[in-house]
Amino acid sequence: MKEESKHLNAIEEDTIDIIAILKEFWVARKTILKITLVFTLLGLFVAIFTKNEFTASTTFVPVNQGESVKGSLGGLASLAGINLGSGTSGAEISPELYPQIVSSIPFQLALLNTPLTIEGQQEPVTYKDYYENVYSPGFLAHLKKYTLGLPGVLLSLLKPVVKETEKKNNPQENELIHISFTDNELIEQLANQINLEVNSKEGFVSISVTLPEARASAQLALKAQQLLQDYALQFKTQKSIEQLDYIKDRYAEKQKEFNTIKIALARFQDQNSGINTALGRTKLLQLQADYDLVFSVYSELAKQLETQQLQVKKDTPLFTVLKPVTVPIEKSAPKRGIILMVYLFLGLVLGSGYVFGKRYVTDFKTAWRLK
Repeated sequence: MKEESKHLNAIEEDTIDIIAILKEFWVARKTILKITLVFTLLGLFVAIFTKNEFTASTTFVPVNQGESVKGSLGGLASLAGINLGSGTSGAEISPELYPQIVSSIPFQLALLNTPLTIEGQQEPVTYKDYYENVYSPGFLAHLKKYTLGLPGVLLSLLKPVVKETEKKNNPQENELIHISFTDNELIEQLANQINLEVNSKEGFVSISVTLPEARASAQLALKAQQLLQDYALQFKTQKSIEQLDYIKDRYAEKQKEFNTIKIALARFQDQNSGINTALGRTKLLQLQADYDLVFSVYSELAKQLETQQLQVKKDTPLFTVLKPVTVPIEKSAPKRGIILMVYLFLGLVLGSGYVFGKRYVTDFKTAWRLK
């Protein structure tokens, strides 16, 4: 009986506490409504003055055409004495490599210099010129920059300015990439505006770009797609192209040597149609042996040249575009309804927290005085 009575008393105390809290919220409802109203107006202000943004995207699939080349040309190559299986394929492109390419400095610098069509501008301007000379971030961006971002602004003034250096004759110096502080800020901003999604399971790659201009976002997305495909193409075919260039050089050398020995042999045969001396027959045998040797090497290089050309074709990836880049019609941001709901909810939470916290602060002060 005692335990039951204790349990009932505990339930009664909890019920009283909940009712007391609810009553306290009801008494302070005007305060909560005022705080909620302030945050709602703030959300309305943010929703109205936030600049529109547009998102353009594209999706493509890298296709390795090695198997199709080998299957369709294997029979023809075998008739010419060429073995397609002897070639060495370039390294496969890992799906994790695409984000590394997009985040690389050369890739980002190429995007900074991409010409964009901007509304109100007679001629295309680059991404860099647009954000340095044309783009107006608006009141909210300035407010955020000089309030929440004020420490960053002060730190940027203290950093030394990295001046762009001229290229030197030393090839090792030319391999170094020098970027200014302004370019570094634009690269960081560009990294937030480009989104890359690699689906290794399905085998497709998606790129999306978000900019304040609809047409400019589509142009930058198309440029990013082309650059990414060029980088992947260069990576995949670099080894086989270098081997092809080497074989081409050797083939040109042996072709010149073969033409020289062929003319020398023909001239000697024309001048000595009836050879009766041992010295003449020895000279003819020597020229014939040189001709046969050079011809065999020349023929082998011709086969290797044809094989390597097929190998380059095999290693060259194709890109099937599933979703081409289109100029967005509707804005992707801001979601004004969501902004209002978030600020409304934030106002309710903070208003309730203020009332709830005020109660505990009062209790704490009372307990402090009693102690």
